[in-house]
Amino acid sequence: MNLLQRIRNFLHWESAPKPQAKLLPEVYPHLRKFRLPLILTIITMLIGTIGYLLLEKVSLMDAIYQTGITFTTVGFGEVFEISNAGRIFTITLIIAGFAIFTSAIGIMATELNRGTIFKILKERKMLYKIARLKKHFVVCYHNDYTLEVTKQLRKNHIPFVVVDPREEIHEWAIEHNYQTYLKAEPHAELSMLKAHLASAKGLITLSASIADNIALIASVRLFEKEHFLPRPYYVISAAEAMNDVEKLKKLGADTVVSPTKLTAQRVSAMAARPDMENLLEEFLYKSDNPLDMEEVEVPKYSWAVLKKIKETHIRQITNTSVIGITKKDGKFISMPKGDVLITSECKLLIIGIQSDITTTKELLRKRTKPKELRFV
Repeated sequence: MNLLQRIRNFLHWESAPKPQAKLLPEVYPHLRKFRLPLILTIITMLIGTIGYLLLEKVSLMDAIYQTGITFTTVGFGEVFEISNAGRIFTITLIIAGFAIFTSAIGIMATELNRGTIFKILKERKMLYKIARLKKHFVVCYHNDYTLEVTKQLRKNHIPFVVVDPREEIHEWAIEHNYQTYLKAEPHAELSMLKAHLASAKGLITLSASIADNIALIASVRLFEKEHFLPRPYYVISAAEAMNDVEKLKKLGADTVVSPTKLTAQRVSAMAARPDMENLLEEFLYKSDNPLDMEEVEVPKYSWAVLKKIKETHIRQITNTSVIGITKKDGKFISMPKGDVLITSECKLLIIGIQSDITTTKELLRKRTKPKELRFV
């Protein structure tokens, strides 16, 4: 036992087990039917070459060439003078070649008509493409919600894989530009392995059936435990009924969206403030809007911990504004004043352009006081 293994045993670390399932579908079993015509072709070529060598006493190359043009019935004529016995042998070789080629073409046409080999090769190519993804979302079940979600993910350059068990997924993928997709049952472990869930950021299940969403959430949380993943997935689900929202959250969903509640909130907001009707769409959903809003977590080791907002000079350094703080206990403070303390593991709601928000993240992750504070 080496030193590394001893340390792992002492700390009770266990490496994640490798999946035993074969992810790539096998092509070779479907090529077995081609073996018999291939073997018969080789045997016939061998017999023909030996026959010409014995009957006509010609060179090896002439015998191989004469066997090839006779066996394939191309009709190039005789390479050398053939005796009567050689002609009878040639006729037999032509008949054998015709029979073998006819059977080979029949087998090939049958297999190509089934389309199994092409499907397998296409699936293998798709799995290799999915295996290159990192921090992507696995979107389960194709429906109207999925269409809108994938459009927004594509606009924000967030990779995703659509998983649906129905045969029509191939047509939908072409129609709606799904670059990566799978025809599989989303809750099955093999499907999760094929969707490269181990490297995914999270999973989105938007099925109209609450049973499908429950099965998926339970399967994902079980997948986390069985494969010893370092961090839990961010699971987003949908529920039509309000009483189902709490059920899905208790089962393990991080966010549950209720279309009924969202519609009611939007309609009431429009009724109360008609002039603000399109503000949300303009600010959050319009692709050419330079402004963005994001929640940034302050790590324990950050230099900004236990400092007042005005002391950090975030606005002067990064040109972003803090419009809200979510404390570790979940309490939210909107439009905090400059005297509010930044505590460990709180989340700052930042507004600004995306590049400035990224700069803010980098600033808050520093352990020591940044040099930029000298100039403000």
